[in-house]
Amino acid sequence: MAIFTEKQSGRETEASLSIIGTGLRVEGDLSSDGVVKVEGTVVGTVRATRQVLVAKGGVVEGDIVTDEAIIGGEVRGGIGAQERVELQATSVVHGDITTKRLFVQEGGEINGVIRMGEVNERVPAESRH
Repeated sequence: MAIFTEKQSGRETEASLSIIGTGLRVEGDLSSDGVVKVEGTVVGTVRATRQVLVAKGGVVEGDIVTDEAIIGGEVRGGIGAQERVELQATSVVHGDITTKRLFVQEGGEINGVIRMGEVNERVPAESRH
């Protein structure tokens, strides 16, 4: 069985996993139907239907839009997560967070506004014009 699976039409299918590796810098927006893991640097918006993972040492200079975000590195932009945001002890977020549930480990840093409850829009407040 795959590590990441989704139920689809009564059967399990492997969810796509896209990795931006250490030392890789991507300039431009990313979009995925599955999971995006950032170990390097992304300059642009990261959209993933299922989950965005920013590993320790990873950097996103832009917004994150997803169902669940797990942050261990740095985000310089807003985070809009339909379900949940987890900030690990090594995380630094410079931007607003909009989500239903938020978990912050001791040491996790947030420099922005937190909006919790029902998430009506999938785009963080900073991106709306």
